[in-house]
Amino acid sequence: MKQAIFFSLLPVLFASILFTTTLAQSPAAAPKAPAKPAPVSPAPAPAKPLVPSLPQSPSSSDTSSGQDIIKILRKAKSFNTLIRLLKTTQIINQINAQLVTTKSGGLTIFAPDDGAFSQLKAGYFNSLGERQQKGLIQFHVLPVYVSSSNFDSLSNPVLTLASDSPNGYQINVTAYGNSVNISTGVVNATLTGIVYSDKTLAIYHVDKVLIPLDFSKPKAIAPAPALAKAPKADKENSSAEDGDQGDTTKASSGAINLISYQGTMMVSLGVALVAAVTIFS
Repeated sequence: MKQAIFFSLLPVLFASILFTTTLAQSPAAAPKAPAKPAPVSPAPAPAKPLVPSLPQSPSSSDTSSGQDIIKILRKAKSFNTLIRLLKTTQIINQINAQLVTTKSGGLTIFAPDDGAFSQLKAGYFNSLGERQQKGLIQFHVLPVYVSSSNFDSLSNPVLTLASDSPNGYQINVTAYGNSVNISTGVVNATLTGIVYSDKTLAIYHVDKVLIPLDFSKPKAIAPAPALAKAPKADKENSSAEDGDQGDTTKASSGAINLISYQGTMMVSLGVALVAAVTIFS
């Protein structure tokens, strides 16, 4: 009888223990929502070059030419006249030296092709003096590096390698759309392509030879020399000579008067003697 009661209460005991254990346990934590990834801002698009690359231009990765300007121009073709003038004026030595010594500024070269030089009057370059010939070539070089997408950041007027003063040998650069124009005050030229570009050297093809406005300015007329004044000593000498001549004239006049007076006295005495002789005879 007791065993029957015990076994009948056993399920109730297990149920109460299970219920008590369940109440004692804390509820399980809810699963965390997965973290949302932070939005990634798109990388800025590279600045679009204002000047297209020429198909025959050597790239900056071409190490065969390096920064040898003559080799670059020769490889790009159609720049034989510019190569010759760079050598004859020895401006190539100045450019190479500045390119080696510069640390961050770099250089920018505007390169007219053979067709652009053929548009000049026959013998134009040879008609210039040596200083002007060098200035003409230096006028095509900027003493700073300008990438193909930064021409619109230049402040006009822009100094060139030929600028020997803040107001000489300057150009104006205008960039709009996909076009870059250069004005010298005499010539309006357009950049038609990139010949070569790296981080410190840029060479751009221009369709005209850049003629400086300084070549067209009239030369200052030299003032006429002042008339030389006669030395004061000459005047004094002249006055002294005039005085001497006057004294000589006066002396001569006095001598003549004395002789005339003496002659008159002699004649008078002769007449008196003749009269006396006549009376006494």
